[in-house]
Amino acid sequence: MGKTLVVAEKPSVAKELARVLKCRKSGEGCLVGEDYIVTWALGHLVGLKEPEEIDERWAHWSLKALPILPGEIPCKVLPKTRKQYSAIKKLMLSDEVTDLICATDSGREGELIFRLIYHQAGCRKPFRRLWVSAMTDAALREGLKNLREGHEYDALYQSARCRAQADYLVGMNFTRAYTVRYRSLLSVGRVQTPTLAILVRRQREIDAFVSQDYWEVEADFGDYKGTYQTPQGESRLFEEGLAQKVRDAVDGKAALILRADYKEGSRAAPLLYDLTDLQRDCNRRFGFSAARTLRAAQALYERYKMITYPRTDSRYLNRAMIPKLPGTLARLTFGAYEPFARQALALPKLPITGRLVNDKRVHDHHAIIPTDTTPHPERLEGDAAKVYDLIVRRFIMAFMPPERYETTEILTRAAGEYDFLTKGRRTLDRGWRALEPLRKREGETAELPRVQAGEARQVEGAQVLQKATQPPQPHTEDSLLSAMENAGRELADEGLREQMKDSGLGTPATRAAIIERLIAVEYVTRKGRALNPTEKGKKLIEIAPAELTSPEVTGRWEKELSRMARGEAAPEGFMAGIEDYVRAVVEDMIAHPVKMQFPKKEKSPKEKAAAEKRKAPKEPLGKCTLCGEGEILENSKAYYCTNWKEKGCKFTIWKNALGGEGVRTITPLMMKKLLCGQKVTLTRGTVSLVSPEGGLDFALKPGMEPAPPRKAPARRRYARRGARTKK
Repeated sequence: MGKTLVVAEKPSVAKELARVLKCRKSGEGCLVGEDYIVTWALGHLVGLKEPEEIDERWAHWSLKALPILPGEIPCKVLPKTRKQYSAIKKLMLSDEVTDLICATDSGREGELIFRLIYHQAGCRKPFRRLWVSAMTDAALREGLKNLREGHEYDALYQSARCRAQADYLVGMNFTRAYTVRYRSLLSVGRVQTPTLAILVRRQREIDAFVSQDYWEVEADFGDYKGTYQTPQGESRLFEEGLAQKVRDAVDGKAALILRADYKEGSRAAPLLYDLTDLQRDCNRRFGFSAARTLRAAQALYERYKMITYPRTDSRYLNRAMIPKLPGTLARLTFGAYEPFARQALALPKLPITGRLVNDKRVHDHHAIIPTDTTPHPERLEGDAAKVYDLIVRRFIMAFMPPERYETTEILTRAAGEYDFLTKGRRTLDRGWRALEPLRKREGETAELPRVQAGEARQVEGAQVLQKATQPPQPHTEDSLLSAMENAGRELADEGLREQMKDSGLGTPATRAAIIERLIAVEYVTRKGRALNPTEKGKKLIEIAPAELTSPEVTGRWEKELSRMARGEAAPEGFMAGIEDYVRAVVEDMIAHPVKMQFPKKEKSPKEKAAAEKRKAPKEPLGKCTLCGEGEILENSKAYYCTNWKEKGCKFTIWKNALGGEGVRTITPLMMKKLLCGQKVTLTRGTVSLVSPEGGLDFALKPGMEPAPPRKAPARRRYARRGARTKK
């Protein structure tokens, strides 16, 4: 009887699957059991060929060779992981294997990883799909019992393949076109370029901002204070004289409360986490980059099995999960979470609302929640512990009562004509917020007195407060992720706005990589939590056409790719449109170039320091013992006299002159002592300068054995010139 080959995306996942399937015997790139063989990819093992590998005319970067439009882009085995690919191919084609299970990540990219290997290997055997949202034993066993036919995911694969090819065509053509035209390496991408444009637009707003002084008038009514409001409802006064006039008019005068409004309100718990919201929260609270948060979440999912699939774009659960929720809550009755989890479990029925369960808003995977296995938080440390804590708290919050609060608004008229507004907010019941660290909520004030309209007051004091308008703040990863997620709001096309409402720029799984890519290609710098575009990044956006910097292209493509994943659009039509777009943009850029000089690559702090050191005047180590006039200086290989060029002074001591005696290099400090006529004591003996031209004498310590002979490099005979040793 044949065996089933299970292909996982990475070794750690394969190890867990092998344990569940009882595959204990090690093979070549696999684990073998009675009925199953488990093997693994290492991410992508197969990728798209480079242009020069497809056609020699694309080997050189030239505008004449553009656009690069090879039709169906052929694939190749990636050299770094060729060995593992060969092992998988051998297993796929083995007579022992009758069928396969695709167990790569349950999503578009995971589907692509498996299919590229499958097709490159020339495999035609039937395969089924494992689709899970957790790595617990129970979830894996349930998934293995409910495998689906692999070809049910053909549309998903086609959308993944088309997206990869579209990004390839945009990247290869536009990067080459801009790099050649502007003689500077310029990386251009469908998602990264509009993302960069978001940062550049914010920087332009900051650069164009001019701060303006304004004044506010504050009056003290004894048990509360108020801020003057103009008849138009504006508190900011842009004339200091007017502010002083109001202050003088009301100071010490009688006042009357015109109205006092007290309103109760409530706020439901936040939605469960998807990856983007988790990354934003971690950036706000801990300063984590999006990539750092993803690494911690991936470890919690794969290594610790304490959370569900993290690369999700949904913030809801599906209805089928409702019966398991009490069990998950029950496993969280420990530590700081215990009283809150027990409070929810004590309810006659868990509060299941549309903010928690919504089948229509769950696509590939549901929101990130703790798994229903017994957690072991004591095993966690560092980033993983912090991320797990946020996920657990957010999950328990979903079953807690809403926060209840009261807002207060008092309008007081002073001196018969000047109105002062007082606003306040106080918490009545913290509800779900009891699970958050106790901190003053923005806008929350000290408790205001209970007053009624018609009550008389006296202005006990009034003051003018000088303030200034503040510039926009640079984007952080928190705000940039939000801008990427909601990029479609800028679009005029209502259909595209609707499509991008659920997608935005990139996907939750790729946004972290996009940000890191912008930093790697020197378009963006990260300073603290701020992300700032470089001169290079700003200039690229200045010359790039609107269709490259607007999210509109992504909106149209994502709309078509989503239709394709549902089987509603054909790959051929999509790719034809992409080729037309690439051809048009390249031809327009070549025909209408914009004059622009890009800055040279900025040196790293280490490179700058090294350059400064090279430029700095060299410090003389002492007088030359041969000519008596020159100074002894150091270069990378030797010590020499400053008169070597003008007067032909032959003084030279090579830094490795004592290599045969076990002395790796002669240091500047040693050189100073030798020039002063001193002996230098080393581990194996002493060395001294014995001839004016740089001859050295090395004397072994008593009882010390000579250093064993070693094979000298080709230039060794030059290194020992002028040196002699005494044994």
